[in-house]
Amino acid sequence: MWKKSFLMLLFSLSVQKAALDCERMRKTNEFLSPNLNSQTDAVMRGQNVSLSCFNQNKSLRITYFLFRGEKCLSTQNGSMTFNLTISEARDLGPYKCKAQVSDCSKYSREFNFTFVDPVTAPVLNISVVQTKTDRYVMLRCISFNGSLPINYTFFEKNMAISPVISKNVREPAEFNLTKNNTGEGKEYRCEAKNRLPDHAKYSQLITIPSTGKAMKDNAPRVYGNTPVEDGIYTNICKNQAGTEYSQEIHYATPMFQEVAPRDQETCNDCKTGYVYSELIF
Repeated sequence: MWKKSFLMLLFSLSVQKAALDCERMRKTNEFLSPNLNSQTDAVMRGQNVSLSCFNQNKSLRITYFLFRGEKCLSTQNGSMTFNLTISEARDLGPYKCKAQVSDCSKYSREFNFTFVDPVTAPVLNISVVQTKTDRYVMLRCISFNGSLPINYTFFEKNMAISPVISKNVREPAEFNLTKNNTGEGKEYRCEAKNRLPDHAKYSQLITIPSTGKAMKDNAPRVYGNTPVEDGIYTNICKNQAGTEYSQEIHYATPMFQEVAPRDQETCNDCKTGYVYSELIF
């Protein structure tokens, strides 16, 4: 009987000590809530990611528990890194981490992932107005796919010439610049990227030679569903004095989409047709 009483006393003292230790750690900030994070919260469907859970106090013997909703996914002693694949909506979260020392435990904040579609290579359109002394250039850039917002940056050769222009709607980013008409050719391109890290896309390089006529490097003749550039040019206009002139040049990008013949059964030898979208200036 006395053994049973002694064991109960030891157990009671142990519980009291654990409670006192937990209270002491809370008051002294010795045991803080754990941090749960990942390199990014923006993911593509089917992407592999890692979640890390850790506490700033390295001297404590901590056991970590990772939860998705109310379901415990993993338990580990010491700092925890959990690898998972985000394939469907339930994999997005919410996730939380519990750190436990003896009977004292604390939870991290919830962490959620978000599905993001990557951008496709943007299309760069250029309009140029030339006088004898200056060249006025309007650059327009748009990516037709990818989750919004999309950030655009314009480049001359390999140097950024614009600030980052963010678009929350599917419309072109625009940037205007004025150049001295020195007769030198210029090369332009643009970059599009959204929240997905390491998934930036660039337009094809467009060169405006000294004549002002825009040309794309190595332009193939047929693209199928891919945009193909073409040049459209206006007349040269004199001013009222009849001495100076300005020349306005537009460089547009029509879209070519491959379509099937109307009657597939009776037109086996028909060639593929194309649908032309509206030109963007």
